[in-house]
Amino acid sequence: MRNLLRFIRRNYFFFLFVILEILAFIILVNHSYYQRSVIIKSSNKATGRIYEGFNKVVEYFSLSKTNKMLAEENARLHALLKESYMARNMDSYTINDTVYAQQYRYISAKVVSNSVNKRNNYLILNKGSRQGITKEMAVIAPEGIVGIVREASGDFCSVLSVLNSQTHISAKIRKSNQNGTVVWDGPDQHYGTLKDIPGHVRINIGDTVVTSGYSYIFPEGIDIGTIDDYKLVEGNNFYQIRIRFSVDYNRLSYVEVVTNLFKGEFDEIKGSSRNEE
Repeated sequence: MRNLLRFIRRNYFFFLFVILEILAFIILVNHSYYQRSVIIKSSNKATGRIYEGFNKVVEYFSLSKTNKMLAEENARLHALLKESYMARNMDSYTINDTVYAQQYRYISAKVVSNSVNKRNNYLILNKGSRQGITKEMAVIAPEGIVGIVREASGDFCSVLSVLNSQTHISAKIRKSNQNGTVVWDGPDQHYGTLKDIPGHVRINIGDTVVTSGYSYIFPEGIDIGTIDDYKLVEGNNFYQIRIRFSVDYNRLSYVEVVTNLFKGEFDEIKGSSRNEE
């Protein structure tokens, strides 16, 4: 206490000066409309900048929650698209039925593990059998296909990435409707191979390659990539086509797992047809 009093006594003139300056400032503001308006504007501007900075910090830390909400909303909207419904045959008489039946259901999920630099790459998602995910469901991103569900536990699932030597995607060239198969030969994560396109077909660099819908795993028309290069080797009846994937697989965050509600029925018929061969 004695030291505090000694400090105040030693700096008495400085504290007196500060107090007088504050009093003069208060008197000036209270008796001058112009000065008061200038100070109010300046204080509002400073306060606005402080709040703006604070809001930016809050928005930054809430990006994860926002992205999750957007991904879930995107999945819900995907399920409402016309492409997610299959037209029913109206040649026969139906009771209490609709013209369209939903064929695809979309479940939003977050990528919790991912690899792109191996020969056989996988992803792990934070959704599993408790959320309705089972083996052989399609996984897509906003830009295109991602892979196929391999296994599902209660709350997680592993996904066979497009960047996997075991993955074969039924595809077609959108412009010509020619069907083929997309595989990944490695090692570049940005490029794959489109096989089984006959040599008489006219193709161009930049042509879009999409899912064919034949596998009943992926919906028809989902982007896979674009033709980057092609050649026809002498003596071969099929093109060698290199495609550039539309998805950057090293930057995946949120994806959608696609359920084909008619896949069980399709597999049953397919199995019956094979038994008769």
